Order: sequence, then structure tokens, then C-alpha cells
Amino acid sequence: MFKVRRPGTRRMINLEVLDNTRVSPGFTRLTFGGPELKHLENSGHDQMVRLFFAREGQPELRMPTVSNDVWLAQLLLLPKTRRPWVRSFTVRRFRPEECELEIEVAMHGDTGPASAWAARAKPGDQAGIFDEGIAYLPPEHAAWQLLVGDESALPAILSILEHAPASLVAEVFLEVPESADIRENVIRPEGVRIHWIARDGARPVPGMLALEAVRNATLPSGPFYTWAAGEAKLPTGVRRHLVTDRGVPKSDIAFIGYWRHGRSSPG
Repeated sequence: MFKVRRPGTRRMINLEVLDNTRVSPGFTRLTFGGPELKHLENSGHDQMVRLFFAREGQPELRMPTVSNDVWLAQLLLLPKTRRPWVRSFTVRRFRPEECELEIEVAMHGDTGPASAWAARAKPGDQAGIFDEGIAYLPPEHAAWQLLVGDESALPAILSILEHAPASLVAEVFLEVPESADIRENVIRPEGVRIHWIARDGARPVPGMLALEAVRNATLPSGPFYTWAAGEAKLPTGVRRHLVTDRGVPKSDIAFIGYWRHGRSSPG
């Protein structure tokens, strides 16, 4: 299993929406703010948080009161009339000096509570986060890196590249819903090559085109570190391929299932 580095201290943090900007057909960027962000450790890279938001019709957001892993049990004891939605996201950007945080949401119409809420979120709406740490922990012996993700992992990969040292050499495979979701002028070191893959109306399980691209890729030589995330079949498929077909040590692969196609998360 992949390792996670948790922050030294963490707590439930109450926020409010400051801005909602549609980045592309498949993504919207939510900017949050609030004085409690002073309690959030700036981990960078693939910093994951639980995002809490009210269900439609709820007059206010009711956050868990415990700042440890018991929060989920406490949440599930609440009746749905008072229970908020909670979903996992990675931080796109964090500006501690301005007490602002950005999260990009992959939009799926009204098929999921997060994308439905993100579509209607407006300045002043309540939200909350709980820090879950980072899983991007490349070892020193890695000569280069392989980063693979679907649209749910795009914010994390872009954040990793923005925080990367200038010496980073990496092959990046990013699958997005449409060609219009491809980002131009990504901030990254010169040694990073991005392979964009757009489904453009094709209907495989998200991530399967990226997985196929990795299987067919001619990769650089030398020891490397892999970070793969997205719909569960993508990171597990990448790991299986690298270990079985390319002889990569399991310890050099971080694989994170952000979501499961056709299944909702608890809460």
C-alpha cells in the first residue's frame, strides 16, 4: 500500500466560497477563504483534503466536531437532514498569506453531489475541510518519475509539477474528458513531458485510455518513481502493469484510488 504523510497537527477548518470560475467544459475552480486557514499546514504537491458542503435544502453546514479519524463515524451517526456531503479533493493552490485556497472540481453534470454543488456554489456559501496529508513521496534513488491520472487527479499532478525542482525529469500521462480540457502552458520543469489524452465522446471507464497509453509507452531507462491516481482501476492497473510486465519494485509505486466508477463514496 502507498504511504501517506500526515501533517503534525490538523483540525476541522470552516471556510466560505469566495469565487467560482469555470476553467474549461470539464472543470470549475472554487476559491475558498477564511481566517481558520491559518491552521492548515502548507504541504504542497498532492495535498488531499476532505471537503464538507451542505446538501441541497440544508440551511447551514454542520461540520464534525472531532479532528481525528473518528470524524466519519460521527458524521454517519447524523440523520441525512443534518449530515453534510463530504468528498475528497486535492488542493490546487494554497495562498496562506491571503488565507485563500483553490480546489478544482471535475464536473459530471448532476450525476454526483460534488459536481452538482460546485455548479451552483456562490460567494458566501459555507464549506469546510480536513487535511489528509500527501502521498507523493519520491525516493532519492529515482532518476525520473512517471505521473499518471484521469481528470480527478489533474489538479494534484499540476500542483506536483508547479512545486517540482527544476531538475525533475518525468513522463506524465493525463486523461481528460474533452480536448477543450487540455491545459496550455502548464508550469513545469523543462525535463517534463506531458501526454494529453482526451476521451472526446468515447465512453470507456475514465482512466482506461491513460492506462492503455502507459502500457504501450516506451519509457526512459533507469530507476523511477510512479505516482498514479484517479478512478480505482487506473492506479491499480498501472501498478499491476509496472510490477508484472516491467519489473518495477512495488515500493517505488504510489497508487491512489480517488473514486470508483458507478459507486458513491460514504457520507
